[in-house]
Amino acid sequence: MLFHTLRTTLALLLALTLLGASMHLAAQDRQAFAGEWVVNKDLSDNTDKQVERALRAMGQKIDRCWFGCGEDRYRGGPKEQELYDRLSYDKSLHIELGEPEYVFTYDDGYTRSVYTDGRSQSVSLTGLDEVEDFSMGHWEGNRLLVEARPRDGGFANETYALQQGGSQLRVELYIRPGAFTEPVTIVRVYDRMPSP
Repeated sequence: MLFHTLRTTLALLLALTLLGASMHLAAQDRQAFAGEWVVNKDLSDNTDKQVERALRAMGQKIDRCWFGCGEDRYRGGPKEQELYDRLSYDKSLHIELGEPEYVFTYDDGYTRSVYTDGRSQSVSLTGLDEVEDFSMGHWEGNRLLVEARPRDGGFANETYALQQGGSQLRVELYIRPGAFTEPVTIVRVYDRMPSP
């Protein structure tokens, strides 16, 4: 009986030690997402082409560009849709992991908070004019999943995962602006910038 109790206690201690070690490794893996990232155009989808694909699926006619379309053709629009542009067009991304939020900074210093504490957004009827973009995130294994709710009433689902030993960040975007009936799906790959 004593031997059985001792063996059970040792097994429990070993399990707790392994759990603690795996939680420590998971925290280290998550910290690897922090830092400076710059988009790799060769490995990333062309945002304009992905927007055109969604527009065609909605039955929209796409104007031809006889002398070549400019880059970022579909960028811009109402301020309520700025977050979509930042996610799909901006070339740089800085990620800071903190509690209870992560801070994502894009080109021109545009920042957004991604809340990780399970809060929800609620708006009173008197505050409808003050609604701002809202993003929530959580971890599933080694992937950071973010749900963004821009002010236009649409949404964006984002999946962040490290690849190439942590030197690249792969971001899968499923964007559905409020005015769209079809989603825009984009894969963006970022290269890690060396720390100064």
